[in-house]
Amino acid sequence: MKFQGQAILITGASSGIGAALARELAREGAELVLMARRRERLDALCAELAATGAKALAHVGDVTKRADLDAAVALAVEHYGRLDMAVANAGFGVVGALEKLNVEDYRRQFETNVFGVLETSKACLTELRKSRGRLVLIGSVAGYVSTPNASPYAMSKFAIRALALALGPELEPHGVTVTLISPGFVESEIRQVDNRGAHHAFAKDPLPRWLPMPADVAARKIVSAAYRRRREAIVTVHGKVLVWLQRFAPWVLRLAARRGVRGRPEPKR
Repeated sequence: MKFQGQAILITGASSGIGAALARELAREGAELVLMARRRERLDALCAELAATGAKALAHVGDVTKRADLDAAVALAVEHYGRLDMAVANAGFGVVGALEKLNVEDYRRQFETNVFGVLETSKACLTELRKSRGRLVLIGSVAGYVSTPNASPYAMSKFAIRALALALGPELEPHGVTVTLISPGFVESEIRQVDNRGAHHAFAKDPLPRWLPMPADVAARKIVSAAYRRRREAIVTVHGKVLVWLQRFAPWVLRLAARRGVRGRPEPKR
């Protein structure tokens, strides 16, 4: 029970990694505040966790709205008396060629993936200092490896990696540790979400079924990294390979990207 009695806020908790983290942290004894925009998903997840004896509160909110985040933190303090960890997980992906995207597409991507994470961090900071807690930022392998037709998403995740690298030593004197999670492909709905953040339940996942890591497996690795207060954890084997190539043989990735642009149509969302 690694997180027995600890109060934890998870954003983007209604599906994918966020929901899997809620289940895993509940098994580890955490008391949860789950935040997302879809009430029916949150209510169903909280009911599922309550049936196992876990404590979980649903909070409908948007990470682009500071008032929603402040209310989520206040909910944790009101019911649990503290906040020990915040997981800034909410995000989506904007894809497409530069010539087919406009600046507003990039702004929309940054509003959620960057400023939403920043606002989450700021909203939780006072309580995390009190508890000498943990701040977990969900980045991506795309924060190391930028691919054609995905520049908005990669830019946003590069920014999250920069934020984590800066906040780690900045918050360390206050007892707060920052863990950057950089997943590769994980089972989630992100590839069914369009460039405006709308979910299309029947959209086909373009990835082969064997490639994405199951969300529950990823959640166990993330929870372990957070518990150990690691600076960063790269999740998935293919993610570790891509990051290694970017560091030590970037020409391989450049060659693959050039061939991919010539040989494949632009992905449709």
